[in-house]
Amino acid sequence: MAASIFDSVLYRDLLHDAEVGALFSDGAELRAMLLVEGALAEAQGTLGLIPEASAAAIARAAREVVLDPGALARETAVNAVCVPALVAAFRTAMGAPEHAAWVHWGATSQDIIDTALMLRLGRLCDILDARLVALIAALGSLAERHAALPMAARTWGQAATPTSFGAVVAGWGWPVLRHRARLAALRPRLLCASLAGAAGTLAAMGPQGPEVERRMAGALGLGLAEGNWHAGRDNIAEFAGWLAQMAGSLAKMGEDLLILARSDVGEVRIGGGGGSSTMPQKQNPVAPSLIVALARFANAQAGAVTAALPHREARDAAAWITEWLALPGLAMAAARALALAAELPTRLVPQPARMAANIDLDGLGLIHAEALSFALARLMPRPEAQAAVKALCKQAQAEGMPLAQLVAARWPEHDLAAAFDPAAYLGTAPTEAHAFAAAARAG
Repeated sequence: MAASIFDSVLYRDLLHDAEVGALFSDGAELRAMLLVEGALAEAQGTLGLIPEASAAAIARAAREVVLDPGALARETAVNAVCVPALVAAFRTAMGAPEHAAWVHWGATSQDIIDTALMLRLGRLCDILDARLVALIAALGSLAERHAALPMAARTWGQAATPTSFGAVVAGWGWPVLRHRARLAALRPRLLCASLAGAAGTLAAMGPQGPEVERRMAGALGLGLAEGNWHAGRDNIAEFAGWLAQMAGSLAKMGEDLLILARSDVGEVRIGGGGGSSTMPQKQNPVAPSLIVALARFANAQAGAVTAALPHREARDAAAWITEWLALPGLAMAAARALALAAELPTRLVPQPARMAANIDLDGLGLIHAEALSFALARLMPRPEAQAAVKALCKQAQAEGMPLAQLVAARWPEHDLAAAFDPAAYLGTAPTEAHAFAAAARAG
């Protein structure tokens, strides 16, 4: 197994996310850093901090030069950051010393690395949002189709009362809608440029420093933070938390499906499942299992990012490097879980006959006890109705006689058959399913 399973050739088709993985490659990081250096130079040239001709040459070269990550590795190992090596290699590649001398004027390595990260996280947010849209639409369609399909609701692992499959799907979908809204809300706080100089004062650029940052950020399509965030990493931690929470909500769907697709439950069939090396009959629920595993991993990585939240003093290498270790894997895990979840609803085939059988799995109809108690409450005080139903449930279990038969014998003068019809006791379940479907269509 590779050191990073996301980069494994063997497990590539299982766990790797090519679209997101490309954002966390060495080449993508260096390309983003060069774009930041180019935008910085252009802003400084416009304001007269560096010669305009040099600014234009730097910006042009930043778009054209391609650097070899391997050539920067040795110096990166010495400095723990790649920017000194990048700047030196970029100046050499420019081939114009009179212009190259102005590269990286007044900035620090963290400015370049953090701003380049924001460029890539902006693209990541776009990818994730598109996948959220696809998942919401798929869940909305599934919920609407099965809004009134009765099945057993389970609490604490036990059959409780009837619900509908559409309502269960809506329960998976509402958090996804909220996560999409949260992503939109956090993007302006996250996607900000960083330009604060060596120790957060931007002193090397003088009074024009803030305007340089404003222009650089605008050119890169990034916002401005309320202040220097070299050591204020709540934006990174918030995004890490969002990734983990989103993946956790997807895992709720995965966990439910692992139960619903079990051989002894069989209420949902998942098309395209995996096989066993020794048991030909098995169709393993691979996608739900992966979603749950990826969510657990994402949660662990988010914990590492949160642990790194306190950066000491003006800048802190240890905490910063902790982010480097955790954030790429967190993003890959959450993105892959979302990709799997987005296509899963189209492969779900509910099994109405099995759902109906499981509603009366005990053969006694005990799942209808609550409906019966409220039906009886129209005939007697509620406490008496509850006590009567509880006694009848015990009798049904002791004698092996269905609850409906005991009720008919106890109150032959009353027609209480409706209390044993699961379709008549769905409550708000169909409404919930339709409401989610409408919200999904509205976006």
